[in-house]
Amino acid sequence: MMKTSPSEAYGQAMRVIDRYYPADTLRRDIYLRHCCSVAALALEINSRLAEPLDPFNLEAAALLHDIGICLTDAPDLDCHGDAPYIAHGYLGADLLRREGCPEEWARVAERHTGAGLTHDDIVRQHLPLPPGRSYLPVSMLEKLVCYADKFYSKSGDMERKTLERVRRGISRHGADSLARFDRMTRLFNV
Repeated sequence: MMKTSPSEAYGQAMRVIDRYYPADTLRRDIYLRHCCSVAALALEINSRLAEPLDPFNLEAAALLHDIGICLTDAPDLDCHGDAPYIAHGYLGADLLRREGCPEEWARVAERHTGAGLTHDDIVRQHLPLPPGRSYLPVSMLEKLVCYADKFYSKSGDMERKTLERVRRGISRHGADSLARFDRMTRLFNV
């Protein structure tokens, strides 16, 4: 994992956010509220890890994990793109790569959906995702942002969910998804 300074990582993340989430828009307000909450939880968990990640890199990756939602058709989020919402992960990863962001940030965007998605999940649920990509979080950075993301919605009161509520939501996607989430819960000692 790369080492970053606060100004480098945060500045790069905010430049990308500013480009796709204009000031004084509902889209930006929702995006920043959600992503800042995810980043704060990820940083809180990180501070308790025996081998913590670079906090500046973690914060930037968390701030950018949902960057692709602006390219989807999600009018409740003030996003008026053409793609289905489920595509926001890989679209965000592609966007971050075009913007010259670190590959590890792009992989966080690509692999944070649900508790990760297997090839079987994609086929069983008929998800419109490109084949040949990995949608399972592998690195500690990918797992930590994926995990923290599950505790915050972009709708409703946007308050932190309880672990039990998150588990109920994940369980609707099958026992394998719940097992992956539970492994992350044990990994992060939550």
